[in-house]
Amino acid sequence: MKITNADGTIRALSNRHVQMIAIGGTIGTGLFLGSGSTISKTGPSVMWVYLVLGFFFFLMMRAIGEMFYSDPTQHTFVAFISRYLGPSVGHFTGWTYWIGLIFVCMAELTATATYVKFWLPNVPAWLIEISFLLILAGVNLTAARLFGEAEFWFAMIKIVAIVALIITGIFMMVGHHPTPLGQASIGNLFHNYQVFPNGLANFISAFPMVFFAFQGIEFVSITIGEAKNPHRVIKKAVNETLLRILLFYIGALIVIMGIIPWTSLSPDSSPFVQVFKLAGYPAAAAIINFVVLTSAASSLNSCLFSAGRHFYQLATEMPVTSRMHQIFGQISKSGVPAAAIVLSAVLVLVTPIMSLSAATTAVFTVVTGISSDMYLIVYTLAMLAHRKYRLSNDYLADGFKMPAYRITSPLTIAFFVLIFASLFFIQADIVGAIGAIIWTLLFGGVTFAHQARLRAVTRS
Repeated sequence: MKITNADGTIRALSNRHVQMIAIGGTIGTGLFLGSGSTISKTGPSVMWVYLVLGFFFFLMMRAIGEMFYSDPTQHTFVAFISRYLGPSVGHFTGWTYWIGLIFVCMAELTATATYVKFWLPNVPAWLIEISFLLILAGVNLTAARLFGEAEFWFAMIKIVAIVALIITGIFMMVGHHPTPLGQASIGNLFHNYQVFPNGLANFISAFPMVFFAFQGIEFVSITIGEAKNPHRVIKKAVNETLLRILLFYIGALIVIMGIIPWTSLSPDSSPFVQVFKLAGYPAAAAIINFVVLTSAASSLNSCLFSAGRHFYQLATEMPVTSRMHQIFGQISKSGVPAAAIVLSAVLVLVTPIMSLSAATTAVFTVVTGISSDMYLIVYTLAMLAHRKYRLSNDYLADGFKMPAYRITSPLTIAFFVLIFASLFFIQADIVGAIGAIIWTLLFGGVTFAHQARLRAVTRS
């Protein structure tokens, strides 16, 4: 049975769709491409980085999940920031998060070009990027259920590939399978093990890249507004998704470094492809490249879904008479915010333009850094909103609660602040971090001033 929300969006996503959207939005470029860079910085200690970040992301998701459980009618968690921190903060957060999403889409689109050029090295990156963007924007414009089905199968492909890699790696390590660099063995992880093999600064600088790998986990909350049974889905999706993601991440990292000594991994290409090449399976390397291509497409698909919903939310908050509300605050006949999705996709076209004048890896580094800066601001504000929720009349004492809130809430906020500080340890991220501060001061200041004027006019 088709369930339609009051605004015209359709609750067409089942639990399997929501679970896969969350996994698909998170397990993507960060693991398949970015893990090569983090392993080269920290060696086997990268697993500690994933575990620490995974723990705090779980806490954040429990906080967001708690608010959605109290009111599952909201399309995005930014609505709770507006409710509990005020419309000015909510307006600033909405724009910040949407811009962050655009940069995530750009990063995933850049990754698709990297993977396709494995087979077609002479095809321009910009042409590949435009082609993928048009296809996935079309999927998002059709209907929420079609998006959900596409994402389900995209995510299924990557999960099957990771499980296959883990099983293959276990057999290779148990049998000490020979490789051009020695032999596969769990001992490769502990040989001359050091917590900071390349120094403390490199270890700290790995946190922002792994943070990028986890970005998008909140996509599961954005699907709640279009899920058929939101209360059941919230609990199941939040509790199970992160455990599965950590299993896939940690399992894959153990296998990668068990097959190839971490000092021999190239940071500039997918470690998954490197593993199968060095293991003597060139055909398998091509298959894995296809898998990581679908993985990037999956993440881009989820990102466009989220960006469209967020811009639609921003448009509906504008006055009904405004052009923005009239154009982008509308739902199409297929039950999706079509105009908001189209605008988001058009802005992602900046990626092909950048690819005309810079190397794909350079573009990827820039856009991932900027997106992380924006997400850190938004995640911190979401945690602050949750603290206000706990003090409000909306608080459900018997609801889906964040565990050990009095301790874990301030710890999570402090951790996000530390991650932002770590950006200044990375040369490529310093400009983005400074830009995020300037954005907050300037746009945040303008937003607060504008909202104050509106309130003054209303009172008079």
